[in-house]
Amino acid sequence: MTLPVETFFLHPDAQGTLQSQIQQMIAQGILSGRFQRGEKLPSTRRLATHLGVSRITVTIAYTELLANDYLTSKGRSGYYVSENAPVPPAFPPTPVTNDAVDWSRAIGQKFAGGDTVRKPADWGGYRYPFIYGQADPELFDHANWRLCALKALGQKDFTALTTDYYDQDDPQLIEFIARHTLPRRGIVARPEQILITLGAQNALWLTTQVLLTQRRRAALEDPCYHALRDILSQSRCHVTPVRVDADGLPPEAIPPDTDVIFTTPSHQCPTTATMPMGRRHELLKRAAEMDALIVEDDYEFEMSFLKSPSPALKSLDADGRVIYVGSFSKSLFPGLRLGYLVGSEPFIREARALRASVLRHPPGHVQRTAAYFLSLGHHDALIRRMGSTLHDRRIVMSKAIEEHGLQIAGQGAFGGSSFWMRGPQGVDTQELAKRLQARGALIEPGHSFFAGPSQPRNYYRLAYSSIPASRISKGVALVAEELHTMDELALSRVKNWT
Repeated sequence: MTLPVETFFLHPDAQGTLQSQIQQMIAQGILSGRFQRGEKLPSTRRLATHLGVSRITVTIAYTELLANDYLTSKGRSGYYVSENAPVPPAFPPTPVTNDAVDWSRAIGQKFAGGDTVRKPADWGGYRYPFIYGQADPELFDHANWRLCALKALGQKDFTALTTDYYDQDDPQLIEFIARHTLPRRGIVARPEQILITLGAQNALWLTTQVLLTQRRRAALEDPCYHALRDILSQSRCHVTPVRVDADGLPPEAIPPDTDVIFTTPSHQCPTTATMPMGRRHELLKRAAEMDALIVEDDYEFEMSFLKSPSPALKSLDADGRVIYVGSFSKSLFPGLRLGYLVGSEPFIREARALRASVLRHPPGHVQRTAAYFLSLGHHDALIRRMGSTLHDRRIVMSKAIEEHGLQIAGQGAFGGSSFWMRGPQGVDTQELAKRLQARGALIEPGHSFFAGPSQPRNYYRLAYSSIPASRISKGVALVAEELHTMDELALSRVKNWT
């Protein structure tokens, strides 16, 4: 590889002849490690033109470096960094300096922190990964996704690959969502009512920014998807957590001054409860009485392998007050970051304008690849395969949970990919997670799903989407063993206090 000529420059305050400055510049590049052994230097003519000096000056500098074994010459090929060049010294790390900026005052709005949990990046290296929302490499259709990606790179799709859509989306993907995906949820929508987003979380952020202000109030489920609570807190609106029951969000508990209601009726996050049809109608009626909007996150509806999924809340909406959030990130893979919003045109118009001002649109190649994967039937085949596998894993996990006496706090009647669990009262599942991680098992502590300062500490989530069925029983046994140990420690502490 030839070193870019742009990396060479003469410092305006340098001392000595031009020849010595060039010689020093190259030697320092080698000693600092910027120029590696075997890399080719620019030709004497090109470097001389770039630096604005005579060619003979550069040639003499190269000759001196050649004599000192910094460089080597390969006939007419040119000059290269010598294999015998001095090894760059191991410099100590640059000392940490203190900024002169008072960032506590300079930062106008804080986004760091919050309750969103970070999962280990190397989760796949753990033997018992009971974590939610990661793709199982054994289930994903790598071959057909690769073929669709290659197809989207073809000359026929050059426009879709390279065009700046500005605030628009891939028409093929929009058409598939309108004609195939939404009708399966009982939803009829025109292309003007659909917006592609970077996953469901981006859809929720756009919705929050468009609908809520510091004077408006949002009601959300408690417990709920912790990232949604972070998004709402950043919007600075008034937030009212509403405790869910076995059927999800109770409409009568929603405050009358609520402007926007956030709910996950298909599979409540994290309890996995499914809202019955009667309550869905009650929620729509309650929202109409308050003139409130409803944001429906149709969370995990594809994972209904025990029963057919209920129609979406949006399909029952006759007033246009339900905004629907869907995502392909869970059914394909989370790194895809592809979701969509469905709502009335005035709302979608504003959400589209906001998205355009932040990121224009999701990459065209990703959209077209997904459109091919969906339209060629690969997505449906993947869902069927995932449903069958998750059903088998659920049976194994259910038996293991019962065998080891663990307590289920919530399990989806329609399917899903996780169990919502409750540990003994004195057990902190955040500490439990640390103990289990040291033994090769990953669980998700449940405290971050709850609102308020007094978050329950004894809930946790066990997902079976990322762990083979053959390892589930041993993994559950490990969880039960650590829970028993921690429960005994908690009881002994209580006895000692009394």
